[in-house]
Amino acid sequence: MSGTGSRTARLTGTAILAAMVIVFDYALKYSGLKIPFPWMPFLKFDFTGIPIVVSLLLYGWPSSAFTSLAGTIGIVIRSGELIGGAMKGVAEFSTAAGMAMGLHLAKRTGQGGYTAKILSVVLGLAFRIIVMSGWNLVVLPAYYGVPYGVAVGMLYLLGVFNAMQGGISTLMGYALYEAYTQRVPGAAQI
Repeated sequence: MSGTGSRTARLTGTAILAAMVIVFDYALKYSGLKIPFPWMPFLKFDFTGIPIVVSLLLYGWPSSAFTSLAGTIGIVIRSGELIGGAMKGVAEFSTAAGMAMGLHLAKRTGQGGYTAKILSVVLGLAFRIIVMSGWNLVVLPAYYGVPYGVAVGMLYLLGVFNAMQGGISTLMGYALYEAYTQRVPGAAQI
């Protein structure tokens, strides 16, 4: 694709994937299918990060940033919880940002294929864990009233949760991306 067709496809695809984030959030919330993290049941696994990863892989960083922002706004509107919605948005945004850095680094060093995928997943998870650890050290004491020492003690389990949730987003996102690009002639390639 080139010119206007490429731009139109990118805008349309981004809008559809952003809508999917919101649909996943509403569907999982109201169906009761969100799975609680056993050691911290207030944290729940979901699939809202998958369309964000797919948008990164199909259309690039700006698309995933917009998809993440749209998802965050949708979650905040649905829940009425600015901080909780923002935390989910920051988590998914940081995963996509880390993946984008990994893909960029792989491209600059001439790495491709599985090496690029592994690098993007590892950096996506690492960046998510680092960003969310910092975010939790600020938000838990300031907004939720958790003593700072307790927040520090929670970082290990929060890191495990973020690694698992990020793994769901990145690995399922890659699986859907690969299924799509194998079946659709001329589909975007990373």
